[in-house]
Amino acid sequence: HESIINAIDGVGGLGIGGGAPEIVTGSRDGSVKVWDSRQKDQPVACMSAAEGEMKRDCWSVSFGNSYNDEERCVCAGYDNGDIKMFDLRAMSVKWETNVKNGVCCVEFDRKDIKMNKLVATTLESKIFLYDLRTLHPTKGFTSLTEKAHKSTTVWCCRHLPQNRDVFMTSGGNGSLDLWKYSYPSSRTKKDDKGLDLGVTGSLNLIQNVIFSTQPISSMDWSPDKEGLLVTSSFDQTVRVCIVTKLNTL
Repeated sequence: HESIINAIDGVGGLGIGGGAPEIVTGSRDGSVKVWDSRQKDQPVACMSAAEGEMKRDCWSVSFGNSYNDEERCVCAGYDNGDIKMFDLRAMSVKWETNVKNGVCCVEFDRKDIKMNKLVATTLESKIFLYDLRTLHPTKGFTSLTEKAHKSTTVWCCRHLPQNRDVFMTSGGNGSLDLWKYSYPSSRTKKDDKGLDLGVTGSLNLIQNVIFSTQPISSMDWSPDKEGLLVTSSFDQTVRVCIVTKLNTL
């Protein structure tokens, strides 16, 4: 990369997802690069703006759809609100949209299954959840939107490893919000032209707590101990927390 690397994600190692062990990075230079850990110095794929186009700062990247040795997608969020999904097998843009605010985090609910859901968090307290099972030719993926964290930036989103329908978001006001997604009775319907259109369910806020006086910029769940969470924040503090009764959701 020619500038600072803002985001990184990995897949294919430790039994998470099929295919090669790969790392994806997103940079201020506007490019998204995929690296194979067995191949030194050269990326195996590079997605960047065409010559003459303005290069937007890439703030977040995430792997998904890695359910076998061939299929794999990368989703990237940019400072101008663009969200782009790249199909690494076809080396093309599978889908793109704009959410009008800088995208601080994108995450698939699982990396190693067929695309199911995607959560994107942005500046100005917005959370977008996309149902990825049905891609409409003109309307794309269906989504729902929630506001959270009292009009501050939603810095991060992490899905619970033991339950893909539960996730935590962190806010610029130092808060953590725990969310539960409920599926609709039917995930598709026909539009007026007879084409399949996705249907979203509902998103419910389960718990909210203020942890810090400064923004919580990153966090991660333990894959082994359900409810064990680590967070880092702008007050230079790493906190280890436990969320109880998640098995009742």
